[in-house]
Amino acid sequence: MNKVFPSAADALKGAVHDGQLIAVGGFGLCGIPEALIDALRDCGVKNLTAISNNAGVDDFGLGKLLQTRQIKKMISSYVGENKEFERQYLAGELELEFTPQGTLAEKLRAGGAGIPAFFTKTGVGTLVAEGKETREFEGETYLMERALVPDLALIKADVADTAGNLRFRYTARNFNPAVAMAGKLCIVEVEKIVPMGQLHPDDVHLPGIYVHRIVLNATPEKRIEKRTITTQGA
Repeated sequence: MNKVFPSAADALKGAVHDGQLIAVGGFGLCGIPEALIDALRDCGVKNLTAISNNAGVDDFGLGKLLQTRQIKKMISSYVGENKEFERQYLAGELELEFTPQGTLAEKLRAGGAGIPAFFTKTGVGTLVAEGKETREFEGETYLMERALVPDLALIKADVADTAGNLRFRYTARNFNPAVAMAGKLCIVEVEKIVPMGQLHPDDVHLPGIYVHRIVLNATPEKRIEKRTITTQGA
């Protein structure tokens, strides 16, 4: 089966629909599938529930889908750095399921491993625990968290072979493997595609069995978040 598609728009055909639960890899602006996000915006799909560590910035990444009002709910860990996110949430226009970062990672990992739920101490006694089951283990209270199994996973990798075996680049690996394994259908955006067998087995970070479609984006924008500080004596 040919997994390589000529464009991000072609890779999304037949895979997206209104009201879908999607998961998007990346951490901040690092390792985000920017071409797939743009194609998702352009296809006009709406009422999405998006799982992602954060929601990009106002004019990049998932922030673009917030601008076009295609996302109705975010399942996220970090929700700063996006004024439109803040505006929509405070106005009651956007739902938010706030999830601690480690819990979010484990919810995706559990989904990929076929584990329906797990117990964690994180969030006990906070707003995160509202409406969730708790249980005592050895005198300690734990919170039950359900796994996440998105309909569609959009991820970014550095290199893919034609079978979908992936190699990520440094910290751009972040949430991407967990998102890929959890998704029912996974589409990956890569900077380079090589023939099957060219990747050394020890260089494969995610096996191709988890990847269904591949699209090449050889010239990504790669924005960098920069720390802003006051000048001396300001």
